[in-house]
Amino acid sequence: MGNQFKTALLLAAMTMFIIFIGRLLGGRQGMILAFLLAGGMNFFSYWYSDRMVLRMYRAREVDTAQAPELVAIVQRLSRNAGLPMPRVYVIPQEAPNAFATGRNPDHAVVAVTEGLLRLMAPAEIEGVLAHELGHVKNRDILIGTIAATMAGAVMMLATMARWSAIFGGGRGGDDEGGLGGIGLIVMSLLAPIGAMIIQMAVSRSREYEADATGAAIAGRPDGLAAALEKLGTYSKQLPMQANPSTAHMFIVNPLSGRSFGSLFSTHPPIEDRIARLRGTTPSSAPPPPPPSGPGGRSSTSLDSGKAFWDRMSNR
Repeated sequence: MGNQFKTALLLAAMTMFIIFIGRLLGGRQGMILAFLLAGGMNFFSYWYSDRMVLRMYRAREVDTAQAPELVAIVQRLSRNAGLPMPRVYVIPQEAPNAFATGRNPDHAVVAVTEGLLRLMAPAEIEGVLAHELGHVKNRDILIGTIAATMAGAVMMLATMARWSAIFGGGRGGDDEGGLGGIGLIVMSLLAPIGAMIIQMAVSRSREYEADATGAAIAGRPDGLAAALEKLGTYSKQLPMQANPSTAHMFIVNPLSGRSFGSLFSTHPPIEDRIARLRGTTPSSAPPPPPPSGPGGRSSTSLDSGKAFWDRMSNR
């Protein structure tokens, strides 16, 4: 019930935000158009936003014939969590990461990158998948996906405002309450920041909760803690091609390697998350093992992850 209330509150807040932007862009007429847009976005984001996000990352669905070990892990963890079996997708990107989406546990999707399957040991993959199923169990997936869709809509409006200002739009909107050209440019810069602030508000606390729930689902916290250590390192070395409006959906911020992405981080510090899982303080949390393999990767975990990937791919 708590997350259902948060979802309704988020939809209301984003609707008012879009209407406010419409008012600034085109006065009364712009406000009416923005209201119609917000209504359409609310309907679309509830029913179809998960498909849009999966299509955005060219994710492909896999089954037991294509990825037997991966699907087996998800099946086992789903039974542990008392959840329906979600659909499993693989994202064709080298950066290790993962997210869950869908409007409820009966329509949930878990997606992992190819890089996660190659670079993580089986116990670490299990920890990541348990974290994502923690989001499903806590009913975070709808609010996260809606936030991504609505933030994308705000950024689209901001882009429209910027081009409108460049080509002389907004000059005649002052009488109706619209902004002039300079105001349009200012608004186009501030609107995406407002969208990111909304993302941050719904994201940080739920990551801690999903970590705890995921550790309970897996039956141990060490796999997820080890995975988070590696994810924190790889996210800086292997940048992910990610849309900023969906950054909050991933287990770690895919934009953490970029200065602007870290300024508006949608995730709590990885060190804090690891410390909570291990029952330590961030300052006393043990550092990750020094890299010994090619490209700064641990040779043991690299071999283990590669073997898992080879078996999963039926090579």
